[in-house]
Amino acid sequence: MVRIAFFGTPAFAVPSLEALIKGGEHIVVVVTQPDRPRGRGQKVIHSLVKATAIKNKIPVLQPNRAKDQDFHESLTLHSPDLGVVVAYGQILPETILRLPPKGIINVHASLLPQYRGPAPIQRAVMAGENNTGITMIRLIREMDAGPILSQATYPISDDENSEDLEQALSLLGAKLLLSTVRSIAAGRTQEQPQDHSLATFAPLITKEDGRINWRDDALTLHNLVRGLLPRPRAFTCLGGTRLLVLRTSVELSSSATGKPGQILAASGDKLQVCCGQRTVLAIHEIQPEGKRVLPIRAFLAGHPINTGMFFERTK
Repeated sequence: MVRIAFFGTPAFAVPSLEALIKGGEHIVVVVTQPDRPRGRGQKVIHSLVKATAIKNKIPVLQPNRAKDQDFHESLTLHSPDLGVVVAYGQILPETILRLPPKGIINVHASLLPQYRGPAPIQRAVMAGENNTGITMIRLIREMDAGPILSQATYPISDDENSEDLEQALSLLGAKLLLSTVRSIAAGRTQEQPQDHSLATFAPLITKEDGRINWRDDALTLHNLVRGLLPRPRAFTCLGGTRLLVLRTSVELSSSATGKPGQILAASGDKLQVCCGQRTVLAIHEIQPEGKRVLPIRAFLAGHPINTGMFFERTK
């Protein structure tokens, strides 16, 4: 049986680890990020992957830096035949990539070579893609550029946000990982080089990515809102107050006569805003910064808004 070293940290990686465990695969060690303080109380909390490893009595390594020699020595003691990486959070050095005889494979949440990089799920939703998926690759030094071992497609619905999509892809990734590991163990894998000329990139998301530009059309802004949930969230400003926008829809039958950022209607369960190309975005949920999430009806009850007012204009 193949001896596996599993590298992973957040919730996205847990279904993959659990699939290997339930599938009877031999995980000799789990590598995850160090315990860190979180939340308002800054309580030191370990990763969800570590919790799963402890529950299943699997040894855990938590190097501060994957390139440290002491980590290399500790990993070597476990004699892994194969490494599996699922959202680990550190770049593995060449010395670690060469350590397992069968190499190290990675679960990547896109249809490579599209959306290489750290934010493939968010960027795909923000771009309004209809499909994404999971790609199993062999890790090489260049980021997300290794040969493809297997791939599975997943359709993105019009109102699916990044949080929902991440959960779905974590389950799809777990299923594909288990079948790929078994293929490797049986010597049945066929590697397909990526066409690097088709590569696109998914850079890390920043808070500034969430700034709403009302000159963009309504569909682009709807995709932005979906893509930035659960964090960092799309935002705009009204009267000096920063507002996080959580749920929207596109008013397909409307043709706006106002200017970008102008409020066209404020009643019931939606706030209609004029966008670029004379399109209209309906806002259904909003969150004043530092306060709780509100449906528009509740927001309007406490924040009088008049038709014709403007959200922050783009300079």
